[in-house]
Amino acid sequence: MKHLLLGDEAIAQGAIDAGLSGVYAYPGTPSTEITEYIQRVESLKAKVESLECKNKIFCQWATNEKTAMEGALGMSYMGKRALVCMKHVGMNVCADAFMNAAITGVNGGLVVVAADDPSMHSSQNEQDSRFYAKFAMIPCLEPSNQQEAYDMMHYAFDLSESLRTPILLRVTTRMAHSRAVVETIDTPREQNALSAPENTNHFILLPAFARKNYAELVEAQADFVQTSEESQYNSYTKGNNPKKAILTTGIAYNYLMECLENGAENAYSLAFREASILKVTQYPLPKALIDQMVADGAEEILVMEEGQPVVEELLRGMVPSTVAVKGRLTGDLPRMGELTPDCVSLALSPDSLIASSPKSVPEIVVGRPPALCQGCGHRDMYAALNEVAREHENAKIFGDIGCYTLGALSPFHAIHACVEMGASITMAKGAADAGQFPSFAVIGDSTFTHSGMTGLLDCVNSKANVVVLISDNLTTGMTGGQDSAGTGRLEAICEGLGVEKEHVRVVVPLPKNMEEIKQVLREEVAYNGTSVVIARRECIQTLKRHLKAKK
Repeated sequence: MKHLLLGDEAIAQGAIDAGLSGVYAYPGTPSTEITEYIQRVESLKAKVESLECKNKIFCQWATNEKTAMEGALGMSYMGKRALVCMKHVGMNVCADAFMNAAITGVNGGLVVVAADDPSMHSSQNEQDSRFYAKFAMIPCLEPSNQQEAYDMMHYAFDLSESLRTPILLRVTTRMAHSRAVVETIDTPREQNALSAPENTNHFILLPAFARKNYAELVEAQADFVQTSEESQYNSYTKGNNPKKAILTTGIAYNYLMECLENGAENAYSLAFREASILKVTQYPLPKALIDQMVADGAEEILVMEEGQPVVEELLRGMVPSTVAVKGRLTGDLPRMGELTPDCVSLALSPDSLIASSPKSVPEIVVGRPPALCQGCGHRDMYAALNEVAREHENAKIFGDIGCYTLGALSPFHAIHACVEMGASITMAKGAADAGQFPSFAVIGDSTFTHSGMTGLLDCVNSKANVVVLISDNLTTGMTGGQDSAGTGRLEAICEGLGVEKEHVRVVVPLPKNMEEIKQVLREEVAYNGTSVVIARRECIQTLKRHLKAKK
């Protein structure tokens, strides 16, 4: 059957058709739609099938990426196929479990999807998850189109079970959020039967066992390279002018093809139109194919890759010094941001008439920065917080990751720092430790349960003089309104972590309650210790959806 699917949806459908038993994820753009798609499929399935059907897929949101990775590893331990999904910065959160999963190996197939965000469309950085695959010494797949994304899920689970290792599948924003026609199989694979590993020592990382497992992982590297060299997803085509060669990865291959096809009869240099092309979408790098490219006479290799110069750096150590390796590090392609057909065009033929620089934005086009929705509870929370903060000479407000990060912009200009998930509370504590007063932390309900709770425990343990504002909109608003792990339990969680009950306060952020909110904040600023003020009102967008569903 043929379907018009997002890259994320192709990954999800591929996983379902490959016999998936569970997906574990924390929402994060551009990976969110993978889990949402599986949830929709399961919801539709539940309407016509028994909830006890053998093909039911577990698909609830995890508290954070670390718990997601661990849950998936547990399902793999029992012989089932499991999928973990996150955006690139989520790899930092799950890194401990991820790295150790490479040492334990897997029982059932385990695929980790990392969605990178070059150009930082909705992220704090543009790190490249391929480094994590290299770091953990496991295979990595990088589809160049939606059909490959679908097909690679079948291949990835088979490969994971064959090599007994997790597989990282890396996509980028353009791949995740663009659509194409995808042909799917008619008969999905049955889920694996429940089967615990025979050798449980592999999953007990005492030093004696871990050392043995690590030695096995190192020995397996040759097998990983061989699978890459034999992979249908890596291909080498010798050109009529093999002195020029292009090595391209993932979605960058599409940009290359677009440029070569559009410019074939125009001004692209004959050298590049007839260059050898090595397409790499499975790692480790296929050494035999690279050696063949060099043996065919490559004197210059242009590396086109989306993200950081991972391949470009590795390639320099794999080819003779007489071969010029060009790419992002040499300035032939931009050092930062996404690749585009425009910059690829320039790299192919810098003197060409058709290889022009990207067009500048006309002055008539006015920028429209993102802003909090009208009617959003975060607005009223910031309005009250700013008034109280201005009553002090040097108040500092530490923000966090979520819709409320927009409080740093006009008209509020309320946040003085925002680094990563959960940092607001611990940075506010560190500032208070240094002598800052007053020290505020602003964090959302989902971010709080994701990675803010341990910071609050630190505050309690050291009796830090901080006021933590949990802006509770009863959902994970920034990524589209997914369930929040702490909904209905935030007061109990804060008290359980040791915050005194009388200093866990709840307010409703509405204009009519402004004076009450300000008074609560003033009282907690005056308290010498750790306070939590929960500003609770449902996200205006989620509320609209709920009201519409009731009609």
